[in-house]
Amino acid sequence: MGATALAYAGIGVATLLAAVLPRVLGRAPISMPMVFLAAGAVAFGLVGPLPDPDPTAHGTLTLHLTELCVIVSLMGAGLALNRPFGLRGWSTTWRLLGVTMPVTMLAVALLGWGALGLGVASSLLLAAVLAPTDPVLAGEVQVAEPADDPDEREDEARFALTSEAGLNDGLAFPFTYAAVAISVVGAAPAAWLPQWLLVDVLWRLACGVLVGLLTGWALRKLFFAAPSQDLRLAEHAEGFVALAATFLAYGLTELAEGYGFVAVFVCACTIRAAERSHGYHRVLHQYVEQVERMLTVLIIFLLGGAAVTGLLAGTGWRDVLVALVVLLVVRPLAGLLALARGRTGPRERAVISFFGVRGVGSLFYVAYALQAGDFADQDVIWRVVGLVVIGSIVLHGITATPSIRLLDRLRLRAAQDRHGDPGQASRTPV
Repeated sequence: MGATALAYAGIGVATLLAAVLPRVLGRAPISMPMVFLAAGAVAFGLVGPLPDPDPTAHGTLTLHLTELCVIVSLMGAGLALNRPFGLRGWSTTWRLLGVTMPVTMLAVALLGWGALGLGVASSLLLAAVLAPTDPVLAGEVQVAEPADDPDEREDEARFALTSEAGLNDGLAFPFTYAAVAISVVGAAPAAWLPQWLLVDVLWRLACGVLVGLLTGWALRKLFFAAPSQDLRLAEHAEGFVALAATFLAYGLTELAEGYGFVAVFVCACTIRAAERSHGYHRVLHQYVEQVERMLTVLIIFLLGGAAVTGLLAGTGWRDVLVALVVLLVVRPLAGLLALARGRTGPRERAVISFFGVRGVGSLFYVAYALQAGDFADQDVIWRVVGLVVIGSIVLHGITATPSIRLLDRLRLRAAQDRHGDPGQASRTPV
């Protein structure tokens, strides 16, 4: 009974800290994930026998825990965005998805093949899992919550990083499927390419978008325009139905063999498009954010424990070098390439390019692919992904708050100089 009681006490402390730390650390160059990563390392490294946190030994648990965290965070990201969907308004997002993501994948695949000696399937898998940015760990650099004013516009940096993370988590799936297929049937294109194009790219993406749109449309009608006031949930401030929207969109899409990650984000954006000034969007977002925070605490705590109990065993200088190059060279250069001559200012381009946070989504893709495929380099893949995620938590956790606050100050000053109106700060590129 002692171990069980200790576990309950630990969960209570972690829950309390999850509520307190974001406020206490608001101005400090330390993020909540950094604290729990360190706590996990200390607990599993120094405290008596604890359950094994190794994700390679508990692949199914890792898969479903990270899956749950990602879909909840995708709902939160979609609900937070105030900007209407469109080609021009989302142009920075399209640049990041159309240029930064494929360039990053190509560079990481070459690093896996050339620096780590991985095969074709493993190199492609490493590229696929490290390409998407993370909607879970990037709270400091993303849109915080829905705005009540429908005309209020997010600044370009926060909007770009939020919308990019919301979409590229799902867009990494086709390439994960390609890596799995190559690991099973070989690299010959005739063996996997036709089905991959028709099913894994065209059908699954179209299905994710369509189911997300339909689910979001039906739910927003229920929330805001149901004929009976008892069914009009927006009038009753029931925040937990955000989870219903998340699970419905994800579950229905997965049943149709589409990409549930895409569907959840599209569903959230579709709900957000209705009654933009209604306070219910904030209620839904706050509930999702609280659930996401709890899941994040658990996953990052276990990652810290895994790091000191065997996940990084056998790490060599090549693994560390590849992780550093991904974080400090590949993503920043790919981001700057995509945003050149765009609507962002030079400082915004630098921030957007640098903060390609890697996190829980990458852990999910590794767990999924290693169960579905036949990869000979599983330990290497886990080591490198673990190093990149841990490095991202530390590096971006230290730099996020100072960088975003500096950008906000520069934007406010530029708005005053150009327009004489600090209220134009979010629309002023710097």
